[in-house]
Amino acid sequence: MPYNQVMFDRKQTRQISIGDDRTGRVLVGGGAGVSVQTMTSGYTWNIDECVAEINRMTEAGADVVRVAVPQKKDTEALPEILAQTKVPIVADVHFHYKRALEAVEAGIHKIRLNPGNINDRDQVNAVIDACRDRGIPIRVGVNEGSIIERKDKQQRAEELGRFFADRRQGHLLALMIAKLEEYMEIFEAKDFHDVCISAKSMDARLVIDIYTEIAARFDYPLHLGVTHAGPKETGAIRSVVALGTLLANGIGDTIRISYASDPVHEVEDGLEMLYSLGLRTRRGAELIACPTCGRIQVDLFTLVQEVRKKLANEIELPIKVAVMGCVVNGPGEAEGADVAVFAGDRRGIIYVQGERVANVKEDEILDALLDECRRFQDRVRNGEVTLGEKKVEIVPPDPIGELGSGAEKIAAGQVEQVTIEGN
Repeated sequence: MPYNQVMFDRKQTRQISIGDDRTGRVLVGGGAGVSVQTMTSGYTWNIDECVAEINRMTEAGADVVRVAVPQKKDTEALPEILAQTKVPIVADVHFHYKRALEAVEAGIHKIRLNPGNINDRDQVNAVIDACRDRGIPIRVGVNEGSIIERKDKQQRAEELGRFFADRRQGHLLALMIAKLEEYMEIFEAKDFHDVCISAKSMDARLVIDIYTEIAARFDYPLHLGVTHAGPKETGAIRSVVALGTLLANGIGDTIRISYASDPVHEVEDGLEMLYSLGLRTRRGAELIACPTCGRIQVDLFTLVQEVRKKLANEIELPIKVAVMGCVVNGPGEAEGADVAVFAGDRRGIIYVQGERVANVKEDEILDALLDECRRFQDRVRNGEVTLGEKKVEIVPPDPIGELGSGAEKIAAGQVEQVTIEGN
C-alpha cells in the first residue's frame, strides 16, 4: 500500500490486519499509514452489481470496502463477491448476529458490530469466538442515532451528561462513551483485542470531542467518520473539518468519508485529505488552479475541468500541474510546478519545471498541456528528470506600472515579455 510513514506525532495504538493472502493485508493502527474505506450503496445479494461497484471503488483507490448484510441472501452472496474482488471486504451487521456468523463462515475479512442493536452478551460472545477462530478483526461502531436506550433515554442522557456538562451536547458525548466502554468490557472479558472502534455523529464538533475522549481511554485503532453527513456539497465540509482536525492532532488510523451520493467520491475526497496532510503518498497528478478573477481572459473554469478529467485517466505519477489564468500568480506557480500553463489574451504559455516550452492559442492549451504532461511522465520513468526539481527561475512582469495590471497588461502584450533566466 502506498502509505507514507508518520508525519504527525500520532497516537500509538494496537494494530489489526484486514484481508488475506489473495487481497493483500491492510494494516490499521500500530504506526501503519491511514487507510481509506467506503461502503457499497447497492444490495449485496445483487452479486454482479455489487462486484462492479466494489471494483470501481478499488480503482478509485479504496483500501477496504464495507457491504451491508441485513438478509441471509446477502451473506449467501459473499463467497462469489469475495472471489471476484481485490480488496478486503467488511460485513456490516445490524440486529441479527447470525448474519455475522454467516459472514465469517463465508470468508469475510472483518465484521462490524453496532452496540446499539446487537448487545446481547451471549450473541456478541458467539461472534467473538467465530472471529477468533478465523483470525478476523471486529469493528465496534457506535453511532449517535442508534445507541440511546429507547425506554429511559432522556433520564440516562441527563445523568451521564453531568460528566461533560461544559461540552456541547455533553449528555450525548457521555452516553456514547458509556455505551462503548460497556460493550468493550465483553471483548476484554473474552481476552479478544483484535478490535477497531468508532463513535460517529453528524455533528463535526461532537465527532472531534468524542474521538479525542476515546483516544485518551483506549489503545485500540480508531476508525474515523462523520455519519449521515449529507450530500457531497455539505458532507465534504463536515467530514474534512472533523477528520482533518483529528488526523492533524495525531488521532485516527483509518477513515471513511460518508456522502449521500456516489461512494467513489468518498474515496477520492478521503485520499485528497490524506494527501493534503502528508499522510499518504499521492497517486496521480496534483492539479492546482487559480480561483479566477477579473484578470483572466480565457475560459479557465472549463479548461481546469477538462484538464482534471484527462489527467485522472492518463497520468499515474504525482506530477504537480498548475493551470493559472493570469501573470500575477501564474509565473510563481509555473516555477513551482512540474508542468504549468498560465494564460492571457486568449493564449497560454506552458512551462516544464520552470522552463518555457510553448506559447499556444487558447484552443490549443488543453492538448499542448497534456502532451507535456505525458512527455514529462515518460522522462520521470526513464530517470531523465526528478519530480519537483526546478530548472530555471521565472522573472514575471512587474504587476504595477504605467501599463497597470491584469487585463490591461495582458491586452498590451506584456505577457509576451516574460523572461527566463538560467539554463
